[in-house]
Amino acid sequence: MRIFRHFDRLPEQARGAVIAVGNFDGVHRGHQAVIGEAGRIAHTAGRPWAVMTFEPHPRTVFKPDTPPFRLTPLRAKAREIAALGVDHLVVLRFNRAFSQMPAEAFVHDVIVDGLAAHHVVCGYDFAFGHGRTGTPEFLLHMGKSEGFGFTCVPQLKDGEGEGFSSTRARECLINGDPSGATHVLGRPFEIEGRVVVGDRRGRTLGYPTINIRLGEFLRPATGVYATRIGIEDNGRTVWHDGVANLGYRPTFAGADIGLEAHIFDFSGDLYGRRVRVALVDFLRPEQKFDGLEQLKKQIAEDSERARRILARP
Repeated sequence: MRIFRHFDRLPEQARGAVIAVGNFDGVHRGHQAVIGEAGRIAHTAGRPWAVMTFEPHPRTVFKPDTPPFRLTPLRAKAREIAALGVDHLVVLRFNRAFSQMPAEAFVHDVIVDGLAAHHVVCGYDFAFGHGRTGTPEFLLHMGKSEGFGFTCVPQLKDGEGEGFSSTRARECLINGDPSGATHVLGRPFEIEGRVVVGDRRGRTLGYPTINIRLGEFLRPATGVYATRIGIEDNGRTVWHDGVANLGYRPTFAGADIGLEAHIFDFSGDLYGRRVRVALVDFLRPEQKFDGLEQLKKQIAEDSERARRILARP
């Protein structure tokens, strides 16, 4: 998949595409339905399959003091979109000036002149342009006058009648329900980043850990999780089972939230390497222990429980 950070200088092979448009934070199952519909139309029409998204997230621009909330910062979002088989990803810079663009100008300048879109696909709740006046109904009307096709994908719901949404996934994670988030996303929620130097206390307890800063990622419920840890190796990701603590380390009076993961049956130096930590199941809330022996005993129990959970099909 090729990634473009502009819309006005696209190569010819990226123009005339069937393009799914949206923010797509989380690339959850509802987003996958929208992107997948664009792919179906593209394959039928013999056109390129593209996705257009916006960075940074509009909430970051309009509410800069908002606590971190991203399910998929750009790197993660691009990876998940690429995994669907998309040909091109167009990432438009979102700022206050861009937000002032009228909806009609966005269609003319971006969709028609810039992308030469053959067909546009969006979700039922997509809105764009100054004052959010660009709606699916507006795109349908503009498509008829400007010569591009348009499809609006209705909300995808699960067997219980609940819709898939980024908000629902965030609520699951904040409430300590990673399996619920997995149901919404179609895969476990991941936190990824480079391994940084920690206080090296884990190795003295017999459980060495890797430390990752959370950055833009949403802060799930603090506590201990059964995890799978993906390590980049020559362009591929190798997955290992493990257990992780996400929180403030109250036993050691930690001041900043962080993620510490212990990889089962693994040895090696991972400092500076990029890793992905997938939260599979919530084991227990974070707690303070009276001493290192009590903590060590609890880590052993957490590890054994995580092994059992991760051994399930």
